[in-house]
Amino acid sequence: MSVAATTSSAYASTSATTTLSSTASSTLTSNDFLTLLVTQLQNQNPLEPTDTNDFVSQLTSYANFEQQQALNSNLSSLTASLNSLLTLNSSNYIGQTVTAKADSGTLENGSITFGYSLNSAASSVKLQISDSSGNVVWSGDGTTAAGSNSFTWDGTTTSGTQLADGGAYSLAVTATDSSGNSVYGYTTVTGTVTGIDSSSGTAMLKIGNTSVAVSSVIGVSS
Repeated sequence: MSVAATTSSAYASTSATTTLSSTASSTLTSNDFLTLLVTQLQNQNPLEPTDTNDFVSQLTSYANFEQQQALNSNLSSLTASLNSLLTLNSSNYIGQTVTAKADSGTLENGSITFGYSLNSAASSVKLQISDSSGNVVWSGDGTTAAGSNSFTWDGTTTSGTQLADGGAYSLAVTATDSSGNSVYGYTTVTGTVTGIDSSSGTAMLKIGNTSVAVSSVIGVSS
């Protein structure tokens, strides 16, 4: 009897382990969880049955597992719905001129409108524009007033070469006060929204060939 019970338990353990291993490579469902629990009860040693406290704990784990599965499913559905709603609302930006926190833009009609914010008045503001490869194509001085400052680059390099439309360029700002401390806040780009890109799961506004997050928009005008 003892040998038979031991053999049966060993087989059950192997069977349960095999079942668990086969489901480990995929998602463990509530049915898998319940099957393992029932298998344990069917093949427990009659002389050493499962402790009542342990069994109650396992049942509690099963209940929590069921709730977690349902919660995850509901959250996934909610996220999908919110993303669809956000994409739909973002379509209202198409055709509008927006200002967004970003440091890069697309050269269109021979210009890019950048902006930058200073936490306080600066004694010196240096601007550098680089192409998509990181090469500096233009540099100069900027206005030093506290708050928002606008800067429109005409697509001309420091050497006087007019660059073609369609390229992506970024603005770097170095702003310091009379003590040499940085007063730079953030950089913006302004342009007309031509489309919405939600392929990444987050709605992004297309301004030329540049994408900006809806959450980065700080101003809209017709």
